[in-house]
Amino acid sequence: MKTMFWTALKRPRRIVCIPGKMVHFECILEVIDKFFTYRLKLGLIFGVGVGDAFKVPFRVKDVLPVLPRQISWPVMNNLHSAVDLLPSYIGSLTPHNGSIDWKGACFLDNSGRVELTAAGDRGIGGAVIYLSTSAAHSWTCMDLYVFATPYRVTWDYYFSARDHTLRIESWEEPAEEEYVRQHGISVFLMPSGMLGTLLSMVDVLPLFSNTAWGQKANLEFLKKHMGATFETRPQPWITTINPVDVHSGDFLALSKIRGRWGGFETLEKWVTGAFAGHTAVCLKDELGDLWVAESGYENEKGEEIIAVVPWDEWWESALKDESNPQIALLPLHPDIRARFNSSAAWDYVQRMSGKPYGYHNMIFSWIDTVTDNFPPPLDAHLVISLMSMWTRVQPSYAANMWNEALNKRLETEGLDLYEILTETEKRGLTFDQLLTIPEQDEWIYSDGKSTTCVAFILAMYKEAGVFGHVAESIQVTEFTIRDAYMLKIFENNKTRLPNWCNNEDENLPFCQILGEYRMELPHYNTLEPYAHMNENCPSLPPTYERPNGC
Repeated sequence: MKTMFWTALKRPRRIVCIPGKMVHFECILEVIDKFFTYRLKLGLIFGVGVGDAFKVPFRVKDVLPVLPRQISWPVMNNLHSAVDLLPSYIGSLTPHNGSIDWKGACFLDNSGRVELTAAGDRGIGGAVIYLSTSAAHSWTCMDLYVFATPYRVTWDYYFSARDHTLRIESWEEPAEEEYVRQHGISVFLMPSGMLGTLLSMVDVLPLFSNTAWGQKANLEFLKKHMGATFETRPQPWITTINPVDVHSGDFLALSKIRGRWGGFETLEKWVTGAFAGHTAVCLKDELGDLWVAESGYENEKGEEIIAVVPWDEWWESALKDESNPQIALLPLHPDIRARFNSSAAWDYVQRMSGKPYGYHNMIFSWIDTVTDNFPPPLDAHLVISLMSMWTRVQPSYAANMWNEALNKRLETEGLDLYEILTETEKRGLTFDQLLTIPEQDEWIYSDGKSTTCVAFILAMYKEAGVFGHVAESIQVTEFTIRDAYMLKIFENNKTRLPNWCNNEDENLPFCQILGEYRMELPHYNTLEPYAHMNENCPSLPPTYERPNGC
């Protein structure tokens, strides 16, 4: 027995952990996994049954909470991210359509089905979801599921291998029952399980924190999921510009990296592929004074509106902005500037001034395809579930964010989300197909034309003649910020950039005028405008490849 004991423990070491040196998480994983592997071998030696011996007692992520912080936190940071907060679509449980099978995060063999129940006290029936879980990968893991229809979202978790039931006592309304009969109840799995989800919440919350911790979280997220580098720039980080060298139509790209807007922009960048999260545009009046026009300007009431303000006021606000914006000035090409109609641009800006930011069509500039605009684990099923949740919590916001836009696509008026789903079904469309119908610049919403920060600028460009003969066949509300800075309309000769542009050792094709980190705008100034541009483009990380002519 003694010989067997030592034989079981003797294995060559592939990773060396040196006390006092930086601990690599691969080394930690190796040590922990070896420790529990040896425990498993000891179980075989001392008579533990084969079936029990091959079920690993623990997995690394299952035991993290009980390990010392010096060990657990480096491992958690490598195993989990904010993306793990997004559920993965498993399938839909539909009455009279049998069961579905899947592999979970904890239990490897799972099946589920749903049965409708008779009418209860409210006179509306309900349902019972039957789930069977088995083949757990360890003794300490558990799976967390979300069950959703457009009318409700509920959740449950399972940590034992057996049959489970989840009862829906009554539908919210008869339409929900009809929806379930036709489409079923969507089942989502938190890919990292209960523990991973909680750890991911710890990871995502800092994105919105107005602290150095929050800024670091945003940078790390963008590095991990988009390949951003965030190289530190040499001082000075603030440029003293000469307004004489700035012209009407020059584009301002901003990237905020901390606080509420920093977190929002980080997620926007991830789904669209843009390396900037906000935009504004320069204008000069007849006296030569410099102004900035912007959709998303925060007024004294805290409302996000379209406004035009003097440059000095805008720049002072940018320098005080706690979101730590990195700002680049993208000068127009001289040929484009020569045909820029400043009077038409000013007329457009003044017509739009005071209108609200374009929340109505914000998400529709991003979604062009049925499947290729959703970074995993996002998909159309999750989008409709999130819409459903938001509709229940904030119905007025839901109407502003998507209901009006979806009605426009159906050429209907006043339908709520659930009525939109019914109408979509009647027309033989799927909801993901409805999302991909291109936005039209001429659509008028309840509060007027709706333009996001970048659509506002590009609509002004259309009025000012920037797009030339293709202007009428371009829908600027289909453009993301990435689509805008890729347009081949900007200065392409670095020798013509102002002498105050960038630091001496920087080699950027545009002028970065504020920020600690060097701004990256991949594929900047490379794409000639063309008809129906950006109406059918994929946007999947990390490369965000787009085919020609999409």
